[in-house]
Amino acid sequence: MSDLVIGGVTIPAGKTVQIEMPVVRLYTDTDICMPVHVIRSKKPGPTVFVSAAVHGDELNGVEIIRRLINQKSLRLTSGTLILVPMVNVYGVLNQSRYMPDRRDLNRCFPGSSKGSLAGIVANTFLTEIVSHCQYGIDLHTGAIHRSNLPQIRANLKDAETRLLAEAFGVPVLLNASLRDGSLRQAAVENGTKVLLYEAGQALRFDELSIRAGVRGITNVLTKLNMLSSRLQRRPTKRQPVTPFIANTSNWTRASVSGIVNNLKNLGDMVQIGDPLAKIGSPFGELFGTVVSNRAGIIIGKQNIPLVQEGDAMFHIAYFTEEDQEIVDNIETMQDILMPEKIPSFDEIK
Repeated sequence: MSDLVIGGVTIPAGKTVQIEMPVVRLYTDTDICMPVHVIRSKKPGPTVFVSAAVHGDELNGVEIIRRLINQKSLRLTSGTLILVPMVNVYGVLNQSRYMPDRRDLNRCFPGSSKGSLAGIVANTFLTEIVSHCQYGIDLHTGAIHRSNLPQIRANLKDAETRLLAEAFGVPVLLNASLRDGSLRQAAVENGTKVLLYEAGQALRFDELSIRAGVRGITNVLTKLNMLSSRLQRRPTKRQPVTPFIANTSNWTRASVSGIVNNLKNLGDMVQIGDPLAKIGSPFGELFGTVVSNRAGIIIGKQNIPLVQEGDAMFHIAYFTEEDQEIVDNIETMQDILMPEKIPSFDEIK
């Protein structure tokens, strides 16, 4: 197996290395480096990247990668795993979704070595990390004041990508089209198959989302024969989570401006005409009720109890008669990952 070179550092087979990969200096003459943790087996196999904080305020993925790095059972039987806990270091420093030039990094790929700051970071990540990889998992959360149910978004029309998405083990898979300028689009053009994991909310750790992410990544690595299946822990005798595929989804929006009283939560099944929230005045007058215009499952919602007319409030994925089974599997995932007994820190790792 040939040596791997990242950021000018040579990593031979069988080695684990932490790299501070230079990106761009600040105007204070301070170097900003992207942290990279590389684990290489002695045996050849796939190369996989796991990235977090492409949006600097989406922190669940940072903790997921921290736990993976500290997981004693994470010993590769083949291949290479590249873990990048903070792609947008600038955003993490400022607790901001964006780059200092106010660009969304996830709309700036493939970037350019001579372009804007965001373009340089995107180009560096693509050339130094993604170009080596056959597979990738990009970790995200909902935007500020929004929460997402644990879900995988991917090109599920590709058979191998779908198999990996199913192996991840969350209840909802969303067949998502590629967005111009996104990491996923640039990676696919590089020949890299990518899963996008969405769970939780910005600037907060969500324990269920973190555990589902750690478990999902180890499931995918096992599916790729990079981890021994004997290392997969089965904490309960319950059936594993069976994912269901949604080909369409949309946001239900506020019909009026006002103060919100939510009636539904993440993971709830809704029918056409079901009330989702009531919107009223500061004096208690009811202005209107937000209702579902389709049957489906709530996979995302706004958390702040204030809305302007037209604001996106509930993200609903549309399935079929399988809806109740999906709700059951959401509960199964919660029971498996968040048992009544509080685990120790070592058990969490």
